[in-house]
Amino acid sequence: MEDLWAERGILVSRETVRLWVNQFGAHFAACIRRDRPKPNDKWHMDEVVISIHSWKYWLWRAIDANGDVLAIVVQTRRSAKTAKQSFKRLVAQFGELSVVITHKLRRYTKPIKARAPQVEHRAHKGLNNAFEVSHRPTRKREKLFGRFKSHHQAQRFLSAHDQMNLIFRSRRYKLAANIYRHTRAGAFSLWRDYTAEMVA
Repeated sequence: MEDLWAERGILVSRETVRLWVNQFGAHFAACIRRDRPKPNDKWHMDEVVISIHSWKYWLWRAIDANGDVLAIVVQTRRSAKTAKQSFKRLVAQFGELSVVITHKLRRYTKPIKARAPQVEHRAHKGLNNAFEVSHRPTRKREKLFGRFKSHHQAQRFLSAHDQMNLIFRSRRYKLAANIYRHTRAGAFSLWRDYTAEMVA
């Protein structure tokens, strides 16, 4: 963003971008969540460690089979209670599902059985490769901007960033050029609509 605006003679610092995310990111993320189609009924859930000021935090993410992010939570502790609460909110928000894929840790077993006993739970490390792809933008952001400053900032940024990726990152390698251009035009049209809602 900085380079694109600089080419037009507009100088914007990273701090300005951060403030814009803080002020407007939640609005755009909420609009995208509101208008998104119903997710696939096959979900992946996993977490990854992120370092903030040399302290370990747990970045918990849930995605559907298409790779679309359903929820993201930055935790100070890796607890079964948080996994249970997060899964409960997901089912309440998106409805029933048929398959949940997690790694082999047992903390997911009880929440899934308690909240959705009819769901098939597959716990296998090799089945969760979709998560490695989903975590890449977060790792890239850490590398470019020198890590997150606090777990609140990480939660705020990633909650907005992951939703925006749904409309602007259309998996170009899977699309023909004309379909990709059409998809990109639709994304910018949505963005203009959401901006109009904000100023109305």
